[in-house]
Amino acid sequence: MRPLVRAALLLAALLVTTACSSVGGTGDLDYISGDGKVVSVKAADREDPVEISGTTIQDEALDLTDLRGKVVVLNVWWSGCGPCRTEMPMLVDADKEFAEEQPDQVAFVGINIRDLAPEDAAAFERDRGVDYPSLYDPGSETLRGLGRYVPPAMPATVVLDRSGRVAALINGPIPSKTTLTAVVEDTLAESDG
Repeated sequence: MRPLVRAALLLAALLVTTACSSVGGTGDLDYISGDGKVVSVKAADREDPVEISGTTIQDEALDLTDLRGKVVVLNVWWSGCGPCRTEMPMLVDADKEFAEEQPDQVAFVGINIRDLAPEDAAAFERDRGVDYPSLYDPGSETLRGLGRYVPPAMPATVVLDRSGRVAALINGPIPSKTTLTAVVEDTLAESDG
């Protein structure tokens, strides 16, 4: 294979594999690669509650401290991310299921980190039936509130316990709705302490 062709193929592969990565850098923070595995954090090992607030895609204020007492599913996404588009129906279905079966116990929140205009993100949500709010954060500043659990790529899903502490994370696409539901139910069943 000619060197120029090989270089072009390598560049194309690199662009494809990094299309949903680099959410603002993570320095030396702890994380796993975006392989979709669930990492649970034992209650005794959890750090302080996360402090995340900002403006939603619909230009409304949102502060996660207002959701304390609920288990929060925090999903990091971008409308141009293929895996984000693929997993969004699972998130929408799980949100609706929890709203019906356990009202006021679980809250879903998105963090959109790459769309250049909130209108683009809003159109994506409308097209996919997303009813829960998403913070609009094209600079990824709000992710710093996750401390050492800042995801290295998107999609990423973080489950916060009722106290607002990181209880579990999935770096990469959610493997299945059943996986997400099990993580949330396990977190709901805990007694915070």
